[in-house]
Amino acid sequence: MTESEFIRHEPCSKCGSSDANGIYTDGHSYCFSCQTYTEGNATQHTHQMQEHVTFKGSAQRLQKRKISEKTCEFYKIYRDETHLRFPYFDSTGRVQGFKTKDKLKKFKYEGVSTNTLFGQHLFPSTGKRIVITEGELDAASCYEAMPNWPMVSLPHGAASAKKDLQKQIPLLQGYEEVVLFFDNDDAGRRAVEQAASVLPLGKVKIARLEKYKDASDALQANDTEAIRRAIWDAKAYQPDGIVDGKTLLEQVTTPSPPCNHSYPFPGLQSMTHGIRYGELTTITAGTGQGKSTFCRQLATELLNTGTKVGYIALEESNRRTALGLMSVAVGKALHLGEHEYSTLKDAYDSTINDWNLYLYDHFGSLSADIIYSRIEYMALGLDIKVIFLDHLSILLSGLDGDERRMIDQTMTNLRSLVERTGIKLFLVSHLRRAQGDKAIEDGQKVSIGMLRGSASISQLSDTVLALERDQQNPDDASTLRILKNRYSGETGVAAQLKYDKTTCKFNETTDPIFNPSTDF
Repeated sequence: MTESEFIRHEPCSKCGSSDANGIYTDGHSYCFSCQTYTEGNATQHTHQMQEHVTFKGSAQRLQKRKISEKTCEFYKIYRDETHLRFPYFDSTGRVQGFKTKDKLKKFKYEGVSTNTLFGQHLFPSTGKRIVITEGELDAASCYEAMPNWPMVSLPHGAASAKKDLQKQIPLLQGYEEVVLFFDNDDAGRRAVEQAASVLPLGKVKIARLEKYKDASDALQANDTEAIRRAIWDAKAYQPDGIVDGKTLLEQVTTPSPPCNHSYPFPGLQSMTHGIRYGELTTITAGTGQGKSTFCRQLATELLNTGTKVGYIALEESNRRTALGLMSVAVGKALHLGEHEYSTLKDAYDSTINDWNLYLYDHFGSLSADIIYSRIEYMALGLDIKVIFLDHLSILLSGLDGDERRMIDQTMTNLRSLVERTGIKLFLVSHLRRAQGDKAIEDGQKVSIGMLRGSASISQLSDTVLALERDQQNPDDASTLRILKNRYSGETGVAAQLKYDKTTCKFNETTDPIFNPSTDF
């Protein structure tokens, strides 16, 4: 006879629970919430509303589990032919029902459902410590290792831990410590987080087994010491996000992130201290101010050093992107006009064919989720450390709803990608229309409040760079302004950049920068 093993939790079609229905390898299922048992196409409600249920069988040593007859008698875990029977009592100590389990791990329930924990009636309502496990045999295993200590279990497993323990808060408030000793698996860890969040503050401790899945496994290995050590060494529950300052020594003594790459403009390099992985830089400007050109120049500088670069230009074809990058690299406007095949081939061979460059063919698909997944694949699947995304507005076009909310959501997702993958992300964003008589394209000074739509763009970016230029005066240089600089805090004008149409590059000028506080 092959033992049926638990596979996963799924929603229950009978009671609507999102994850209380257990699925097993032999095809049967059992809902720990409504006690519905399903085998094949046959469904049976095992939650039978019986007013009277009786004990059957007797207490016997569970040889495989290493649980003694004495412990089984204490909890009234009786063997009835081929089943184990676990009694559940109401708050008055009257038996209400039995959960039964056969050798194939098929569960059924007889009697009236109760809100109490398994074994709860055996222990006082106040005390030093109470230990709560996922299953009845785990509670018995703990009692075997530490007799006379309150050891109880959840009635419906990890899936309903939060709901079941909420009902027991009055009881648990009577104990100084509530130790959650759940299974050492993903379901158990999720259940701990959910359950601990609703229990009395300051009382909850978490017990962990390093080598075993649960207390039953440890007892079967004759390792009662592991059970005792896990309970005695249980750690005070600390919700995600709360960090004890005493644990930060390694972090504060670790050197600051290095400059992984340098910017090609000395002024910008001096104020930002370079390009670092794990940061998000937003590049903004008015229409036709050179945002894409600026990105191409940064990208080619990185590519020429052997750096892997991902380039996602959402409003142009890969052909145009490639020609634009080649133009910057060879110092010739290959993206304009007609050129001989040999000229293009030579340029291609000396640039793209030698580079570690990866593009995204977005034809027919601009779904935000797909673009996120492609960025993640570039980062984790191709080990790309620097990615350019041009631009934010196109990414938003595939979403529905309020623009501000869409920008918040998108920036949060992009920030999460940066944190999760450790990439350097350069993001191009547009500005909203300027207020007043002077347009941004006429050389108006850019401020961080001009970023389109939402403050989340600046809040979630490590650095924000802006380009300014009066398009009516083609001889004027572009001002490169730092609007935000989380690393050093330095903001303001970083450089004056002059665009060279012949080489398709920005060059930093040596002309003195006008300072309105000192110049006339």
